[in-house]
Amino acid sequence: MKKIVSIAVLFLTVSICKAQNDIDVLLTAGVEDAQRFANDYLAPGTDGVIHSMNANWFNSAKVKPLGGFEISVIANAALIKDDDKRFNMNTADYNNVQFVTGPSIQDVASVLGENDPEIFVEVEYDDPIFGSQTVVLELPQGIGDGSGNLLPTASIQGAVGLGSGIEVKARYFPKVDTDDVTFNMYGAALQLEFTEWLPADKIWPVALSGLVAYNHLDGSYDITESSGIDGENQKLENNTNTWLFQLAVSTKLPVFNLYGGLGYITGKSESDLLGNYRVTDGILTSETITDPFSVSSKVSAVRGTLGAKLKLGFFRLNAEYHLSEFDVFSVGINFGFR
Repeated sequence: MKKIVSIAVLFLTVSICKAQNDIDVLLTAGVEDAQRFANDYLAPGTDGVIHSMNANWFNSAKVKPLGGFEISVIANAALIKDDDKRFNMNTADYNNVQFVTGPSIQDVASVLGENDPEIFVEVEYDDPIFGSQTVVLELPQGIGDGSGNLLPTASIQGAVGLGSGIEVKARYFPKVDTDDVTFNMYGAALQLEFTEWLPADKIWPVALSGLVAYNHLDGSYDITESSGIDGENQKLENNTNTWLFQLAVSTKLPVFNLYGGLGYITGKSESDLLGNYRVTDGILTSETITDPFSVSSKVSAVRGTLGAKLKLGFFRLNAEYHLSEFDVFSVGINFGFR
């Protein structure tokens, strides 16, 4: 479980590992019901990761001169609000699921929360021999307090100045490739300093620039051995793509500077449950379901940024805070020239 949680974007994996005994029943109730629940359950987590992975693309509006460079180690954390830990589940939207107790509309845990006390639902399915059958199951828990109310991401980033107010950047997370897990994250950005193109730019007290950044994340987790359902080639795959459009402003002092800006994030995260799953209906019958479902979530949000940077020769340190649908705190340790 620790390995799964450390790769925060694979929230569907967390869902399955926490509730693997329930998946058989959810698929028996119908792929449509299982997909509907998974989509609502996972969306807060994938949305939070999109915000987290887009932090710290810049630490100054002043771009580097020709040949100037900076290498950064960046750590980000999106803050989880109470509203992100739950979602409103209406069983009228489901074909074969009802709450055991209470009204038909209840708040239940998302992948970021937990049900305390536990919440149980009754699932109805059709058995070819015995007819209509029901079974009671516990809804899956999320990562809850185990996350520390944070969604972390990290990357190594490089930036180089091309002259004429142009700076290019690239970031990545070292690829993870084991027997069960593969994970890959990378991105690129272009920053243009507008004040560099103005007459007498040297006397301006601040720098103003614009930035466009692209981020990609993909991961896969082999669940054939751990799913608890007979089958082959069972795995979870996630594919996330984001864009950031940012206006930035900063002071231009030798040692300590403040920076900030206004930006717009857009992105989409898709998670696929793939493989063959032989779902048992009662005792005597079974059904093979191939590539059961895909779920997705989209983010489209404005964000504000406030930050500070300390420059001591070759060494630089910066910290920033983003205000948006998910607030994000980020720190960077930077090593640069010019």
